[in-house]
Amino acid sequence: MYRILIVEDDEGIAAAMKQQSEMWDLEAFCVQDFRNVLVDFADFKPHLILLDISLPFFNGYHWCSEIRKISKVPIIFISSASDNMNIVMAMNMGGDDFIPKPFDQNVLIAKIQAMLRRTYDFTAETTLLQHREAFLNINDNTLNYKNETISLTKNEYRILYTLMEHKGKVVSREKLMEHLWQTDLFVDENTLNVNIGRLRKKLNLIGLENFITTKFGVGYIID
Repeated sequence: MYRILIVEDDEGIAAAMKQQSEMWDLEAFCVQDFRNVLVDFADFKPHLILLDISLPFFNGYHWCSEIRKISKVPIIFISSASDNMNIVMAMNMGGDDFIPKPFDQNVLIAKIQAMLRRTYDFTAETTLLQHREAFLNINDNTLNYKNETISLTKNEYRILYTLMEHKGKVVSREKLMEHLWQTDLFVDENTLNVNIGRLRKKLNLIGLENFITTKFGVGYIID
């Protein structure tokens, strides 16, 4: 089932779009906290976003720009500000389509379905892991944090993926070495120590100090 993230502060319009989407077997979620849209984006992992321009705190252009730093998920702008300047700006910011308000719900669904077909036929869904405003992009092994992006080596990525996948829980050194073993001929305690040290240095450079905590004699945790 495809997932649709609705970023619309008019509760009536948002509820109507959600209801219409669900009638067509689409799972929909309406953002409530317009300060932290990226958190809902990462948690819900949508296949498509319906995005208004006029929003509380930050406008739709801002959130489109932030999402484009970490994902290529399709974005359809929906707005009453449908003059040519806004349409052009929406496309330039990374939007894929623009639907002016008021709109017909059947037209909306048709546009959503067409966009989903074009985007996801024979392709895998976009996947992200997030914690403390840090977003790990599984598609290209990068980590984004507050407008900073770092590239991770194969081993650094596997370590961080495992820790973020189990955030809040201690991951043993043995389990981390098992994950590294999948791609290396030999992994020992020293190899793990070196990779953890390099990963921490990279995280510190973008402001993620103490992102990985050592539990001596047990393993590591992201909490």
